[in-house]
Order: sequence, then C-alpha cells, then structure tokens
Amino acid sequence: MSKTGIIGAMDLEVDELKSKMKTSRIVRKAGMEFYEGTLHGAEVVIVRCGIGKVNAALCTQILADIFEVTHIINTGVAGSLNAKLDIGDILISRDAIHHDLDVTIFGYQLGEVPQMGFREFKADENLVELARHSCEKVNPDIHAMVGRVISGDQFISDKTVKERLIAQFQGDCTEMEGASIAHGAYLNGIPFVIIRAISDKADDTSEMEYPVFERAAARHSARLVEDMVQSI
Repeated sequence: MSKTGIIGAMDLEVDELKSKMKTSRIVRKAGMEFYEGTLHGAEVVIVRCGIGKVNAALCTQILADIFEVTHIINTGVAGSLNAKLDIGDILISRDAIHHDLDVTIFGYQLGEVPQMGFREFKADENLVELARHSCEKVNPDIHAMVGRVISGDQFISDKTVKERLIAQFQGDCTEMEGASIAHGAYLNGIPFVIIRAISDKADDTSEMEYPVFERAAARHSARLVEDMVQSI
C-alpha cells in the first residue's frame, strides 16, 4: 500500500491539509511534528519541516527511515523566475537544482553535487502528470506549468540576482527547500514531485508581494495535493 509524505516548510502550507486528515498518531522528531493518518482514505504523513535546505533534508530522511513513505510531495510557495508564471500560478517540478552550490573549480557544473554525476534531480513523471491532472480539476482557473525548481538558502528579492539565476540555471521558480527534498528522495529511491504556487516575482517588489499573496498561493498548492493523494 502507498503512503505519501507531504512536506511544507511553513504552517500555512500544511495546516489546511492537516485539518482534513484523520490523524492516527503524531511523532515528534528533530523539532518537527509528523502527523500520520489518512486524507480522503489515502495513507499520508504530513509535516512542517521548517524553512531552509537542512531542515528539508532532515525531514525527508525521517520520512524514509521512520515512516517508510512510498512517495513524497513537497507543497508550498515560491518566487517566479519565468515571465509566464504570474502570482497565483502553479509550477509543477520537472526537476530541481541547488542554486547555491559551487564546486566549479574542480570541473563540476554550477549547482552540481560532487560525485553525483548530474545536477538535476528529476521528478517522477507519473506524479508530475497526476499533479497536472489534479490542478486542472481543482484549480481550473489557475495557470499551471511544468518546469524547473531551483533552491538555495536565500530569499531572492533582488532583480540582479534573479537575472543571474535565470541565466545560470534556466529555472522557473526559486525557493529554499525543494532541491534538498528532491536530493533526499533520490538517494532513498522515493518518487517525488514539488508543487509551488507563485507568491512573488523574486525581485525588488517581493518584500511587498510575498506577505500579501503567500496565504492564497499556499491554499492553491494544498488543494492540488489534497486531490492528488487520492490517486497515488
């Protein structure tokens, strides 16, 4: 039987999902609370991992080790790097890259983890298609696309930095957890997908946009995930 781990960095990204699940137990580990139970009949573990790549990686490993999840969905918000992605739109991950990793002096690509042999952590194609289908069903008025998530321990709010990231990584959105979750899922052989609702434009306007739009964006992403788990 499948068991889906659902990770959000902040409470607002998972609270709605937790309110709709039937919780069988709560496990506290590494400062996180893992809610295990069912969501519309589907076996799930829902957790707020906290912000940043280290929190996200620890959370992913705990889901693998303690809960033995068969799939991982990372839900949340992100800043847009693609002019075709406006605030409120949804990005479904094709792949994910660490944008703050630089070992190019030894011949690696920018963003490539040494000795991995690649830099793009590819999302599971079946989960990507399922996410697309669910988005069309539950968010019919919201524009969604499949693309690249780039992650680093930085909130991007500078136009110059944004342009550099676009040029270097051809990313579609930027945030602070996805690539670490993808990395951990890959190492554990767990299919994953990252769902990101756009909360800001990752430029000089982000300081004003993010607080206004983050909650609505998180709801769009959570609604999609709620529908998805019923078909995994």
